[in-house]
Amino acid sequence: MRKSVFITKMFKTVHVLFLAASMALFVSCEQSETDQLSPEAKTVNTPANSNLTSKTASTAGDIGNGVNLQPSYYNGGNCDLGWTLMKQNTKIQTVRIEVEPGQENNAKRWISEAKANGYKVIVTYHKASVLGSDSASELLAAGTWWKNNYNNLGGGFIVNLMNEWGSHNITPAAFASAYNAAITEVRKVYSGSIIIDIPGWGQETATAACAVKGCTLGQTKINDTKIILSAHVYPGAYNQAKGRYMNNSDIDDLASAGRACMLGEFGSIGGSGADWSGIVDYAKSKGWTVIGWAWAGDGIGMNMISPQFQSFTSGSPKTYTKSSYFNTVYNKL
Repeated sequence: MRKSVFITKMFKTVHVLFLAASMALFVSCEQSETDQLSPEAKTVNTPANSNLTSKTASTAGDIGNGVNLQPSYYNGGNCDLGWTLMKQNTKIQTVRIEVEPGQENNAKRWISEAKANGYKVIVTYHKASVLGSDSASELLAAGTWWKNNYNNLGGGFIVNLMNEWGSHNITPAAFASAYNAAITEVRKVYSGSIIIDIPGWGQETATAACAVKGCTLGQTKINDTKIILSAHVYPGAYNQAKGRYMNNSDIDDLASAGRACMLGEFGSIGGSGADWSGIVDYAKSKGWTVIGWAWAGDGIGMNMISPQFQSFTSGSPKTYTKSSYFNTVYNKL
């Protein structure tokens, strides 16, 4: 792991822990199926005469571009999420909501509000203390959490099994083995597409591709085919397996797995060496969904709105304005 990447992610993690303590071209080679646990889900096709590329496909239909929300660490999770301002900016079609275990009651409201406001919803298990971990037991705990909470959270959303599990050093076989066990738990309650953050803070594209397709004889592979591989791109994004900062070829590398792909996070702060903006543009040219970091909830300046999340009061939505960072993300959607 390069120091620049480590520092970038640690800033994000340390800030989170401090606050917690103080309070596509569709790249899949398989046809999507209807999510049996989400009756309202349907396949969305791009019209043949449209100038838009199709977005990353899921069992709930194509996933539009959007933004990340990380409300677990503000106001004890009792956050007003700024829907009034968000709805005025129509390029935002999808929200990825990160949920710290223990925030289930608040998350149920966040998810319900997102759906009521017409957004495609991705929900991510986000345990701040183990970001970048190679502990298979932590990933299995995430799978068990989904088994216990998917229906309680209201269902009808896309599961992102765990935020940024797996280090730069994990092998494809170890990554696949741990995910096979965790996915087995999730499948007890959810039959839809599962988003998998690729290892190395979302940057080890070659490792993830090999975990799916196998690159050595007899290697353990991820068995489930109804998955979406998610990369995370920032200026310090480093592909250790390739010995260099990320570039456009990593998009093609990940697509070689034969599964749907997306950029689950992108932003402009943290390290240097990778052309984050060019990578986002290239991913979009391939039809990938891109999800910007972050609408709000970031600790180092990547917040699209101001002020930071305010306390939620039923029936009294709070007022937000666009920050100076807003267009950095919005112009890429």
